[in-house]
Amino acid sequence: MRRGLVLGGGGTLGAAWMIGALVALQEDTGFDPRDAHMIVGTSAGSLLAALFGAGASPEDLWRHQHGELPESGPLAGRIFDYDHAAGGAAPPRPQAGIGSPRLIARSVRHPRRYPTMTVISAFLPTGRGSLGDIGQMVGDAIPLGAWSPHPGVRAVAMDYDTGERVVFGEPGAPQASLAEAVVASCSIPGWFPPTVIGDRRYIDGGTFSNTNIDLLTADRMPGGEPLDEVYVLAPMAAHSYDRPRTVLGRIERSFRHRVTRQMLVEAKEVRQDGTRVVILCPGADDLEVLGANLMDPSRRAEVLVTARRTTTEFLDSREAA
Repeated sequence: MRRGLVLGGGGTLGAAWMIGALVALQEDTGFDPRDAHMIVGTSAGSLLAALFGAGASPEDLWRHQHGELPESGPLAGRIFDYDHAAGGAAPPRPQAGIGSPRLIARSVRHPRRYPTMTVISAFLPTGRGSLGDIGQMVGDAIPLGAWSPHPGVRAVAMDYDTGERVVFGEPGAPQASLAEAVVASCSIPGWFPPTVIGDRRYIDGGTFSNTNIDLLTADRMPGGEPLDEVYVLAPMAAHSYDRPRTVLGRIERSFRHRVTRQMLVEAKEVRQDGTRVVILCPGADDLEVLGANLMDPSRRAEVLVTARRTTTEFLDSREAA
């Protein structure tokens, strides 16, 4: 069976949620992400895509997130500080000014061409955070300057001056190492500076789409052959909601509604090819432990455990239905 895997954006806690969910998915179905024909990663999902493509298993990532060192694979013997790799729960003070005057000008000339988050990202100031540790983690797993040993790995970013989606690893995409592509995909505007590759500036692919499921339609597959099944892990979407009391929490949940709507539209496109699409995303219990700030590392351990439990429950309920 030809399977695809989509790993969405979601910061530090989104990555933790996906790892917990993938451990549960493998336990329940036997699906191993390393066997996927295509692995599309956006933002935090691009880091996981890179590690799966290098041979890490969900269990390896689970243990690594808990401070244990896997005995084999790309993470063997490598310690990583998940709590501080992206700088913690709050970004450094950004630089003055707007991030992309050229993209603002383009969006004014073509107001219907660009997604809302793409336009918003253009106005955000240039961040001062560092993703050096993330790049180093991928660089340690992959030979310097190389792409993934898994030919189906894709890392999605956005050209910060044109607003165009860029899918690193896809035929015809700009040349980049996997480490460069992952850092570009994770470059949240306002938090981190754009990643410069060649003569272009790139930012977080989630500013175009949080999941980019539509990259797995048949017309984008080699030979035009549709996939049989696609698993989507979307930590910024939701299948049920809680009722946060804070203003920030309500704003965050409103954003989740937007992400979820776009994700379902994209999933419909893939289903039209006859592909079975299984979507896994947080529910009310997950949202309670995720909170409103997905970069807050203090919640990481609880998010891992909760995601494993809630995903198991969700999969069991589907089987019982």
